[in-house]
Amino acid sequence: MSLKYAVLAALLEGEASGYELSKTFDVSLANFWPATPQQLYRELERLAQDGLVQARTVQQERRPNKRMFTLTEAGRAELDAFAAEPPKRPTAIRDELLIKVQAMDGGDSGVTRELIEERMGWARGKLDRYRRVRESLLDGRAEDEFLRVSDRVGPYLTLMAGIAFEEENLRWCERVLTVLERRGDVASPRPSRDLPAAER
Repeated sequence: MSLKYAVLAALLEGEASGYELSKTFDVSLANFWPATPQQLYRELERLAQDGLVQARTVQQERRPNKRMFTLTEAGRAELDAFAAEPPKRPTAIRDELLIKVQAMDGGDSGVTRELIEERMGWARGKLDRYRRVRESLLDGRAEDEFLRVSDRVGPYLTLMAGIAFEEENLRWCERVLTVLERRGDVASPRPSRDLPAAER
């Protein structure tokens, strides 16, 4: 899938500048389709040339002018057609850390432990960010109420997938550390405070 459809989907939230869109990607789409600001700016220009988004220039007095982008009818139709198609291929994991774990036997398991702990730190950071976004989306409402009455639930459902992914990341990391500890290779891991006790 090209970045094109992720950008079109992000613009369902309304008009945005390239900078604003990059922030949207950082907090809402990074868990399943990351992109750099440079990639987003290039894609927005291509989409404008193709008539899938409309651009307008906003004059600013003490700052550079900025371009604001909105989804066109053609862009919405293209996105609807894409959303109706089944994925071309199933999700596949490509994770450098898993290759390192696969190759760890006979090596220094202390290094493996450090890599796992680093991954846990990343997962915790992402979980913190995703949970802040969730609270912002809910805005004091119960989840059931939000999912029942909100105009758009897609961003929340994808956020749930990101939270579940990072929670599973933490569970797997803790399992690896437990295995290494039981083999007598590393110190006993501490239970994660990011997961409910029943899920540890």
